[in-house]
Amino acid sequence: MILLQAQNVARYFGSTCLFSNLSLTIQDRSRIALVGRNGSGKSTLLKILAGEEAPDEGQVSVAKNIQIGYLPQRTGIISQKSIWEEMLAVFDEVIQIEAGMRELEQKLAQENILNNEEIYQDTLKHYDSLQIQFKDMNGYNYKNEIKAVLGGFHFYEEDYDTVITELSGGQKTRLALAKLLLEKPDLLILDEPTNHLDMDTLTWLEGYLKSYPSAILIVSHDRYFLDELTHDVYDLSYGKLNHYPGNYSNYLSEKEKHIEKQWKDFEQQQKEIKRLEEFVQKNISRATTSKRAQSRQKQLEKIERLEQPQTYSKSANIIFKPEQKSGDLVLQINDLTVGYDNIPTAQNINFEVRHNEIIAVVGPNGIGKSTLLKTIVKKLDALSGEVIKGTKVDIGYYDQEQENLTQNKTILNELWDDHPTMNEGTIRKLLGSFLFSGDDVLKTIHSLSGGEKARVALAKLALNQDNFLILDEPTNHLDIDSKEALENALLHFEGTILFVSHDRYFINRLATKIVEIEADQSRLFLGNYDYYIEKKQELEEINQLKELENKELSVREAELSEASLNRQELKDYQREKRRLEREIEALEVKILKLEEINEDIHTNMLKPEVYTDSEKVFALDEQLSENTQMIESWTEEWENLVMNLDELLS
Repeated sequence: MILLQAQNVARYFGSTCLFSNLSLTIQDRSRIALVGRNGSGKSTLLKILAGEEAPDEGQVSVAKNIQIGYLPQRTGIISQKSIWEEMLAVFDEVIQIEAGMRELEQKLAQENILNNEEIYQDTLKHYDSLQIQFKDMNGYNYKNEIKAVLGGFHFYEEDYDTVITELSGGQKTRLALAKLLLEKPDLLILDEPTNHLDMDTLTWLEGYLKSYPSAILIVSHDRYFLDELTHDVYDLSYGKLNHYPGNYSNYLSEKEKHIEKQWKDFEQQQKEIKRLEEFVQKNISRATTSKRAQSRQKQLEKIERLEQPQTYSKSANIIFKPEQKSGDLVLQINDLTVGYDNIPTAQNINFEVRHNEIIAVVGPNGIGKSTLLKTIVKKLDALSGEVIKGTKVDIGYYDQEQENLTQNKTILNELWDDHPTMNEGTIRKLLGSFLFSGDDVLKTIHSLSGGEKARVALAKLALNQDNFLILDEPTNHLDIDSKEALENALLHFEGTILFVSHDRYFINRLATKIVEIEADQSRLFLGNYDYYIEKKQELEEINQLKELENKELSVREAELSEASLNRQELKDYQREKRRLEREIEALEVKILKLEEINEDIHTNMLKPEVYTDSEKVFALDEQLSENTQMIESWTEEWENLVMNLDELLS
């Protein structure tokens, strides 16, 4: 089913055309990514498709009774309500139906209704109708649904009473997305929804959107997110919209082939045109060949001329070239503790970096990843442990906060002052490769955008020609093209790299090893981001098995620890003790298994495909109730046995 169609849509700003003749179709299960350079008009197009703005030309048709949910950039909920009250408002209709059911239940119990068969049947019929509506609208599980979505965005029960005005801007944005997901529109239009989200939340959101029952149209700079979620990519370039089936990685490959074919077709046509034109020029005035020349002229006039393919000429040409090669051992970290004001954020950090390795540092927010990098480059003192730099190692450091930039300097002087012996032409040429040309180099640092400041910082790094790059969130503020230019430069770098990043696509493409930082240890994984996730899952399964083995071992050890009794008493004592312990252990296993089943039931009830199906919810809830009663019965029996064992041991 087609939900939305855009036909020949155009938008003008004065006499300037942002885009024209755009056409797009969204089906009921579409997963579409809209990509393009900053300023190409992606957000404007989303507003037109969402009905927020009208197109200057063309039309957007939406199927009847289709609900569109639109999340713009830099948005957030403005409300005086608490978090829970705001989310409950999504289910106002369900709550009203529930109130109506409670009212009818009271009526059905009244004697005057019970004694009047006609009124009783009418009331019962009305109640049945409301109950069906309530069931179809997930009325029996909407509170669990709210908790599941809020939990995915790191809002927990202790946060529910928080008034929304007290939240940060990022929290308000996450809450706006949570509310939109709970509303479950037929078409989700999301403009940069991955901003302000950490890796855990991104992973949760990916899983949620994969099972979302309706259509999604999304703009995002998170390429890993687009790879995981989308099935179609629309590229908005030079005012035109091109469609590429597949995910983002497939789009990159197909777009390159598409551009190559455009150039090939264009060049072949140009050769043919030139051949015909030369024939006409040589033969049009000759009597013997004039007719043939006229025929060729008609051929020329009929040719539908192909436009010269447009490719972005302004792409950063980033090159990092070390001045000298380092020794094989570049960095050694031994039992390092990092933090601020003698308060550790992470400790027992151990790893080494060798020549030509590209190592990513990952870990939860606030654990001290940036602190670790600052400690390595001696901007902070280590709380304990040691950082050993290898021989011939020159460290180049990229600070995500860009504190090494002088705000009142021009771009040109920012680099030239660090290298005063270089001539101006060399500095300008380097800046040109980072998209600063002409008078751009005379702009002051404080007047630049975040992306421009990032490119200045990277240009300074390139000019230093260090052989060990330590990068803290280098892709922040960069558009997709600049990210890809940086990736390619780092992949061709003949030195060593240690970096922190939340960009999973960036990590996946670059990293040869990953160091995971936890509060009390570090762990090394040999591979990229996908390998790291796979190994983390394996480790989790292994830890669960170890916990079970340790529990069994402690039981066996307890059996060997007996008081000193005479032989006969010891036999009687051991026999009774083993009997009680066996029965206790058997009950514990039974209770544990049933509790695990209940946990699985709870987990299943939070899945979108389950909590939207009231029949499945009813069945699971009934099983949950039966299991809970059995657990209570076994627990009472277990308590009696434990009491008897305690008396025996005392």
